[in-house]
Amino acid sequence: MANEPSWDEIFRPAGGEPERPVQPPVSPEPTALPGVRASDPFAVAAAEARAQAAVPHTNLHDAPAGAETLTRRQLRDREDQQTARGGRGDRSPSDALKKPKKKRRGLIAVLVILAVLVAGGGGAAAFVWTNYEEQVREALGWEIPNDYPGTGNGTEVIVTVASDDIGEDVARILHDEGVTMSFDAVYDYLLQPENADIVFFPGAFRLQEQMSAASAVAAITDPANQVVNQVLIIEGTNYRAALEQIAAATEIPLEELQAAAENYTSFGVPAEAPDLEGWMFPATYTFDPGVTAQQAIQTTVDKMFEVLDANGVAAEDRLNILKMAALVQRESGPNPDDPAKIARVFYNRLDIGMNLESDATVAYGTGNLDTVWTTAAERENPDNLYSTYVHPGLPYGPIGLPGEAAIKAAISPADGPWLFFVPINLQTGETVFSETADQHEAAAQQLYAWCRASDENASYCE
Repeated sequence: MANEPSWDEIFRPAGGEPERPVQPPVSPEPTALPGVRASDPFAVAAAEARAQAAVPHTNLHDAPAGAETLTRRQLRDREDQQTARGGRGDRSPSDALKKPKKKRRGLIAVLVILAVLVAGGGGAAAFVWTNYEEQVREALGWEIPNDYPGTGNGTEVIVTVASDDIGEDVARILHDEGVTMSFDAVYDYLLQPENADIVFFPGAFRLQEQMSAASAVAAITDPANQVVNQVLIIEGTNYRAALEQIAAATEIPLEELQAAAENYTSFGVPAEAPDLEGWMFPATYTFDPGVTAQQAIQTTVDKMFEVLDANGVAAEDRLNILKMAALVQRESGPNPDDPAKIARVFYNRLDIGMNLESDATVAYGTGNLDTVWTTAAERENPDNLYSTYVHPGLPYGPIGLPGEAAIKAAISPADGPWLFFVPINLQTGETVFSETADQHEAAAQQLYAWCRASDENASYCE
């Protein structure tokens, strides 16, 4: 693999500043419609609308040949002009990503939509409203709703706020958990001057589905809604954040938990492990009143031992399995098939002596525990023991708390020849796996197109 290009070479745009994506040509309007009288303008308009609806929608994967070859790191780190799976720079991609302007609908399309709604039967009107609601609202100047009107539908949702979550993170979490209708509803609410003093505290909170942005924010900042003594440790979080979650939900001071964690071998963790990272199993725990720091941490570590034993992991193999499982967890999205395929990518690299080159490990080694974005200097720093760009083999230690799915993937990876992978939708986690650098670069173009599609998408790319 001596000629194998580096990830920076794979992702670097050819020839300086990349060109803007070529806009697809606008198709001319049809001049004749079989079976439709030209003298009947509404019949002509309806036929044109039906023909237009029959054309398959363009999706973000159909990137034109001249599209920008940019990845997540280039969006975050233009100064580096070097990318891998992701890179974190000094400026936000949202500075460069502009919300696409909606295309103006032709007068004929507007006329036919209004004509069907006004003169058509109930079935026709329902069809138009279902398929063309956005166009109808735009034509009539009606605002498209992005917020629920009430305080919930009665279905409880437990939402967890991490210690470093800011308003943008909370807006995304509330939308992803089905609490609010959209990211924008919460984000715009938080941007209002009268809400500038809103502060979010870590912990688990009881909310409901289908809450308005205002009611959701009020609920998640109300201590009365916090789930006391119940802690949800999420897969992929780090052990330091888990300790903060335990402290927030119990009466144990954070300082006591941190002090207990320093003596990690007292919990049965092997001495060759760098610290407690990776050994607290992510799950929901309910602690009895008066629980001590040692007891709370031991409960989570014992659960990890239990899961490893149940999956046939020998005691001497636990650390290596957790190193791979934590890496897989950090790199995976919600697709249940992806963890085993991601594990296979990393094992394939190890098998041919290729460095893992994971930005997630580099970021962890820099202390940036809530991101996978890195700079070229961080990736190339030999003092960063977690940089899998300069240090071969598995990471120095686990980079988070893996769940059982990631552990199983590390034990039994999928079969496949892949050496690369990149997510092309950071909200759904849709990921493309590739065998060659060219295939990988094409997938990276899809990611960039997705990041540009909306302000909400751009927030995932920061």
